[in-house]
Amino acid sequence: MTVELHTNEAPTRLRSRLSKVGPGLMTAATGVGAGDLVAALVAGATLGMTFAWAIVVGAILKYYLNEGVGRWQLSTGQTILEGWNSMGKWATSYFGVYSVLWGFVFGAAVSSSCALAMHALFPQLPLWAWAIIHALIGFLLVWNGRYALVEKLMTVFVGIMFVTVVGTAILLSPNLTALAGGMVPKVPEGSLMNALALIGGVGGSITMASYGYWIREKGWNHRSWISIMRLDSAVAYIVTAIFTLSLLVVGAEFLFGTGITLSGEQGLIQLSSMLGERFNEPMRWLFLIGFWAASFTSLLGVWNGVPYLFADFVRIMKKEAKNPGVVVEKTKPYRAYLIWLTFPSMLLLFIGKPVGLIMAYGALGALFMPFLALSLLWLLNSKRVEKQYRNPLWNNIMLAVCILLFIVLMVNELLNIF
Repeated sequence: MTVELHTNEAPTRLRSRLSKVGPGLMTAATGVGAGDLVAALVAGATLGMTFAWAIVVGAILKYYLNEGVGRWQLSTGQTILEGWNSMGKWATSYFGVYSVLWGFVFGAAVSSSCALAMHALFPQLPLWAWAIIHALIGFLLVWNGRYALVEKLMTVFVGIMFVTVVGTAILLSPNLTALAGGMVPKVPEGSLMNALALIGGVGGSITMASYGYWIREKGWNHRSWISIMRLDSAVAYIVTAIFTLSLLVVGAEFLFGTGITLSGEQGLIQLSSMLGERFNEPMRWLFLIGFWAASFTSLLGVWNGVPYLFADFVRIMKKEAKNPGVVVEKTKPYRAYLIWLTFPSMLLLFIGKPVGLIMAYGALGALFMPFLALSLLWLLNSKRVEKQYRNPLWNNIMLAVCILLFIVLMVNELLNIF
């Protein structure tokens, strides 16, 4: 058990508690990328409001995962990487290999997603140029900034995402009766995997493991902050649920029954043009800005958050003790991984994506969310955690559901890869 220094107390007044919200929004916003936007829109376009319940379930499950990561760190004083290392070298070794492959491929993917929206707004520059510009902007912001700056920027972008997408949904005058009916779980024949994918994709990625490092940078360093952490996570996933439901509404109200299909991120550009034709050009711009904000929060959150994980991985592998006085963002491992995310992946913008690399990346990626859920179930029921901070029955049930869900999605993903 790690003994921690009690350096500050968590506030008790509601207004003060709400003012501390931030790391959870970063985690959730980073996990909601262009792929999740497309998934929600396609679900609405093909089945109307039927899968509204799946979005709510997905947000609830991700809350319990996020809360588990935060509670582990606040109750033990150990990072999630230290928890994985206590399970065996295999766990940290898996993360090390996965993080290297993931960073290389994701760097190109997320910068391309940002570029797609910006190219639609300003087509004077080619896609590859916009992708490089976004990667460099993220690099410079994180290299020269600190967590506080990134959190403020992310909060602004989340606000932009929320206003533009929710505003679009409201303008479409949604059928609230149909939306309420969609909260009743039902799965039309042949659509089970679509429902599970929508549940699994709501605000979840490797950056959920970054949450513990973000709350540490926020100054939450004692068990008294657990209630604030839970509030932070709840607010984040309520916002995520509303945002994703709004995308479902846009798909349902604008495309359901029309026979128009959206495919991939290019479908978002197609949808923005259709919105511009129906309403006006400013509406097209607003939707594209929301699309861009969702993509850039994914980039900025990863550029800031995953290097914390990698720096901790290097420290653990070198068996170095934690030094609270060290500014992690300035350490060599943190900056090395930031460079890895930014520059080598630019090669993929020009040479395409090698099939073998993508297969390895996809296979390891399919394992990550089941691995995270299983490790939390293991760690938070172990003697590493004092009894009062271990999982109650309901948390165990939620994590078990997460494990089953992600295993099914993992098997489906692996079958599609191979």
